[in-house]
Parts: sequence; C-alpha cells; structure tokens
Amino acid sequence: MDTAEHIKHLAREGRLLADAAEEAGCDAEVRPCPGWEVRHLLRHTGMVHRWATAFVAEGLTSYRPGGGEPDLDGPALLDWYREGHERLITALTGAPDALECWTFLPAPSPVAFWARRQAHETTVHRVDAESALGLVAGRSAVGAELAADGIDELLRGFHGRAGSRVRTDRPGTLRVRTTDTGDVWRVALSAEPPRTEHSAGGAPEAVAGGASDGPSDAVAGGPAECELSGTAEALYLSLWNRLPAGTPAVTVTGDDRLARLWRETSAVTW
Repeated sequence: MDTAEHIKHLAREGRLLADAAEEAGCDAEVRPCPGWEVRHLLRHTGMVHRWATAFVAEGLTSYRPGGGEPDLDGPALLDWYREGHERLITALTGAPDALECWTFLPAPSPVAFWARRQAHETTVHRVDAESALGLVAGRSAVGAELAADGIDELLRGFHGRAGSRVRTDRPGTLRVRTTDTGDVWRVALSAEPPRTEHSAGGAPEAVAGGASDGPSDAVAGGPAECELSGTAEALYLSLWNRLPAGTPAVTVTGDDRLARLWRETSAVTW
C-alpha cells in the first residue's frame, strides 16, 4: 500500500473511532484492553496522534517522548481527540517526500512509516472503540488489503526487532496464511527474536492445499509446526489479540503450543 492509501485509511478509521466512542460513552468498558474505559482509549490514541504529528510537522530527527494524556472527559475529550486526529492527517498530507524525521521500523521513507504506523494504530483502536458497543470484532470491516499490510507490519516490523518477547527455548515455525489475499508468513521462533519470511499475493487457491490435520509444507519455504489460517481481517485482529483465543474465524493446525506462545508474549505496549 502507498502512503496516500494509508492516509486515507487513517482518516476513515479515526473518524469511525470517534463516532463509536461518542455512541458508547466515556464510561463504557473496552473489552480487549482490561482496565480501560472509552475515556482511556481516547486519551491514549489522541496522545499518540499528537506524538506522531510532532515528528512529521517539526521534522524531529531524534526520539522525543509523548506529551502525556490530558485530564479531559466527555465532549471536551472527544473534541480534543478529533482535533489531534485531523492535525495528524494534515501533517502527513502536507509533508514533503524528502522529509527526514525519527522512525522506529523499516520503511521506504519517514512519511511512509508514519502514515502506515498511524493507520494501523488507529484501526486497531477503532476496533477497541466499537467493542465498547458490545461488538466482538467491531462493526466496520477491516479491508483485506489493509489487514494483510498490518499483519506484515506486525510480524516483520514490530516482531523483527530485538525487543520482541516472542521467544522460546523449544524452536519451532509458525505459519500465518490468509485465505482471501494469498499471503503467507513463515515465522521462525527460537530464543532469539523471530525471523519472518513473507510470500505475497498468490491466488488464494494456490496456498490453500495441505492435509486437514496439519499445516501444509508446500508454501512459504518449508515446513511449519503450527499454522494459523483465516481471512486477512480475522488474522489481523487475532494476531493483535483483538479476537478471543479459540475464535472459529481462525483455524489452528499443528502444534498449538506456538499459537499459545504468540498469544501470551506478543503484546505491543507503549
């Protein structure tokens, strides 16, 4: 996906988040985030939007911590969130291609990095806001292309870093396979940070083979002890721990130990 597409998704998802938060009310529980109510979600996401805006708008070339969360609530908090979201869209839309600023994941350019990262930050938290309405996976679909892009960012970006906690003394390989976009990721798990290979864009039927009682070895470069398969949206939400363990939307074949390892150690925190 290109930068313009990421900005388009950021705009849509951020507005859907605000609409759901307003409908649910600031007291509503955010089920995927224990201990959070909608007010905490708005404060966090609004702070992250302003934090990202500063790097893009000011061209900051070294890390700077976030500015903290406001002591706001109710309509004032919603207004503050919406204002920060629009500032971020404006900053990214107007940023020059040659902009230099601090980033923390590989990307074609700093602008491309921040557009992608904030599109997915906002999409995941939009699902959180809609969960406050009692909807397990949200009410607004995550498009297949956006979802596959987000899986790639999570597996090859966040969990390609030295700080990933997804580690095991019993090495194994986890395969993630989308049934609609034809993407396959093969994640080598060990006592070191995960190493992920990606096979993109094949026709779904070309990667749907394999015995029903275990993961197929015919795709993504070799065998895997465990495979997670489902639509890109289902896998995106599951890998971000936004769908409950055992959801029928995701099929687990092979060694469930690796699926449990992911659920227990993959959380990304601020």
